[in-house]
Amino acid sequence: MDIDATDRRILGALQKTGRMTNAELAERVNLSPSACHRRVQRLEAEGYIRDYVALLDERRMGRPTTVFVEITLQGQADELLEAFEKGVKRIPDVLECHLMAGTADYLLKVVAQDTEDFARIHRQHLARLPGVAQMHSSFALRTVFRTTAIPV
Repeated sequence: MDIDATDRRILGALQKTGRMTNAELAERVNLSPSACHRRVQRLEAEGYIRDYVALLDERRMGRPTTVFVEITLQGQADELLEAFEKGVKRIPDVLECHLMAGTADYLLKVVAQDTEDFARIHRQHLARLPGVAQMHSSFALRTVFRTTAIPV
């Protein structure tokens, strides 16, 4: 399904403020509420809108430290990749895991309370993942900007 400019306005508005009412959204994108509701339902059904979530403040949640971890595995066999991916999904402190092209096999985004907490996460979880040959961790000093909005 192709999406038009109105669909893009709807998607852009929902990415910025997902809790607005349908009436507010309809007004913002210049549609009637019923037409807007039908379009949102279609965008959800077609998979353009995957989910609705609340974005939490890391500092208030006691997890102000962001660490990016590059992981190199011992090999590239499918079984090893699958075992690693299954294991990493079970670590609650890992927010993102990306299979990479380049020097590292995976890049993880991890949140922690502080450096001591990250050391615990490293010892108890990351170091025990299947097939890990090397890990390189980089601590974010400051987040310059962050968005979850995909350009529409």
